[in-house]
Amino acid sequence: MREISPTENWLMITLGMALSGVLYGLVAYPGEPVIIGAVFAAFMGVPMIAFERRILLRPLYRRIERLPTFAFIVAALVIYEILMSIGYALATLLMRSLGFIPPRPLAEAIVMPFNVFLYALAVCALIVFILRVRDLLGREVFTSMLISRYRRPVKEERVFLFIDLADSTAFAEKHGDLRAQEYLKALFAAFAEPVRRHKGAIDDYVGDAAIVTWRLERGIKFARCVRCVFDILDDIDANAATWRKNFGQVPRLRAALHGGFIITAEIGVDHHKITFFGDTVNTTARLESLCKTLNKTVLISTELAQRIKLPKTIAIEDLGTHAVKGRGQTLGVMALKQQEKVELAPAFDLRVPAE
Repeated sequence: MREISPTENWLMITLGMALSGVLYGLVAYPGEPVIIGAVFAAFMGVPMIAFERRILLRPLYRRIERLPTFAFIVAALVIYEILMSIGYALATLLMRSLGFIPPRPLAEAIVMPFNVFLYALAVCALIVFILRVRDLLGREVFTSMLISRYRRPVKEERVFLFIDLADSTAFAEKHGDLRAQEYLKALFAAFAEPVRRHKGAIDDYVGDAAIVTWRLERGIKFARCVRCVFDILDDIDANAATWRKNFGQVPRLRAALHGGFIITAEIGVDHHKITFFGDTVNTTARLESLCKTLNKTVLISTELAQRIKLPKTIAIEDLGTHAVKGRGQTLGVMALKQQEKVELAPAFDLRVPAE
């Protein structure tokens, strides 16, 4: 399946909003040019979606997100009303300047009709609900369930990233389980943006570890799976002062990358889930446990490394083969580390050339 770029995604959202405006115009104002309804809907709806997606006024969204549920809903509705009013006023000025609508008094240009407000709010609420469900399930899982991609089991190649918090037990013993959960919640939240940026999907949280996955071709393209790991580590380092202030320490992570064939299937009746079966998942988990044994932060299987053109900023160390618990064969293992000086970093292309 071809990847949808962020630009294409927003074009689809804008088109959806415009079509809703066209539909409203055909019903409420028959005979009027359809472009009027499309422009008004786009100007009123897109800023709301941008705010909901934390693109517009992100600091404000983060602030109201901390409020109790009722207060958050009230605050969000007030902001929606302001954004829609601004969009309505701008659309009025644009349509009037282009001659599609006659000049109006200033009050009519700023204050939208109540029926228009209700319709716009209903359409945006529906879109926001769909986006929230998509976020709850995960983008890839939401799309896969929507089109029933894995209703029948599918054999495919995937990359898995297991990323684990070191010394989580010691933190819980010192600060208590509730504080430890707050720590993990903040940490997993820090994972979200790098994973989204590199087209991955967080499959699950298991204790103090997160499991991230990509379809193989997507994960190795531009070395996304590797870049994702180091973006997470860089983000933790960049916010070290905040981590120390809030939790008294900076998270130390261990991560492992491996890829191969697995079986993907949608399971469950009352609670549906897309899950993965096969040796690849278990091997990745075992590889992550080797991080502690080998005293390395990031490990990658040789099999996967040979299929990726690594960034010049990444140094690689061949650690040879190691026995992995539960696997009959030994596994080639390599350690990854970010170079301190980019200009001295060699380029690595471990991909096996085609015969």
